[in-house]
Amino acid sequence: MAVGFLLVGSTARVGADADPAGHAPIGVMGDHTHAPGEVMFSYRYMRMRMNGLRDGDDGVSSSHVLNDFLVAPLSMDMEMHMFGMMYAPIERVTLAAMLPYVEMDMRHKTRAGGRFTTFSDGVGDFRIAALIDLWKSGEGHDAHRVHGQLGLSFPTGSITQRDRTPLSAGNRVRIPYPMQIGTGTYDFLPALTYRGRDGRIGWGGQARGEIRLNENHADYRVGNEYGLTAWGSYTLSEWVSFSLRAEWTHQVNISGRDPSIAITNPAGTPIIATADPGRRAAMRLDALAGVNFMLPVTALKGLRFAIEAGLPAYQNLDGPGLETDWITTVGVQYAFD
Repeated sequence: MAVGFLLVGSTARVGADADPAGHAPIGVMGDHTHAPGEVMFSYRYMRMRMNGLRDGDDGVSSSHVLNDFLVAPLSMDMEMHMFGMMYAPIERVTLAAMLPYVEMDMRHKTRAGGRFTTFSDGVGDFRIAALIDLWKSGEGHDAHRVHGQLGLSFPTGSITQRDRTPLSAGNRVRIPYPMQIGTGTYDFLPALTYRGRDGRIGWGGQARGEIRLNENHADYRVGNEYGLTAWGSYTLSEWVSFSLRAEWTHQVNISGRDPSIAITNPAGTPIIATADPGRRAAMRLDALAGVNFMLPVTALKGLRFAIEAGLPAYQNLDGPGLETDWITTVGVQYAFD
């Protein structure tokens, strides 16, 4: 990608943010803005591993869950490929667009002792946003900046994913909510971000929300999501910086219900907790560490690599549901004008 940009004569960015700590950790979206005329392309690979069950803030066994349900989830892997672009057409305004591709598989155990896996994949919800500079003080390595975000998510991700289960008699049936790719709704995406810098030390914070604006065509509305994050970084050299970050997320329960997702069997026994829209709320505090790299080559000053990984420090689920084990994000960004 970078080679292609250089061949058409683009100029790598060498401004105030052209150092490893010029951006937040790679797991933070919409963390920075650009000068007029600048463009940035990005790719992120995110993976989350979920293993074991939790109800409230207590761990529970699959055998305990199977006393109440015919099926218990055991583990889940989620992978996301996020393609992004940012462009600043005028002073103080940066436009952003993001499109994810998502793959998920969830492993289960039945009350009878059988095991099976469901799988879903596809393009997720397309997002656009305007990032607006609100306040700035200082320059370069002694700067403080605040910007707001007004974003919108479009329902391009599927909410009709199907797969076979031991209870579906060989038919492909609508699988529960955690395995659906999108929300099926238009979502408002507000955020407010602050970044500060004093020499080698940087810090920042962001408050964000995902507000569902309508009910989807399957007669439900995914719960709103709210997040708070704060980070600190230290620049070791002109090409590497390290960061520590904490993130709090709060997911609200689903309202309504998809009638195609069965909650009980014909005898009235609950099938699986993930099919219950009243059991999707969750709160989680994550602790993460990251590294940002920039190549110490003048022609590639706008090329940035980053990785961030972390573990939950606290989880509370409206379960029983799968608890998160770890999260990793790897990314590459290239900015030029």
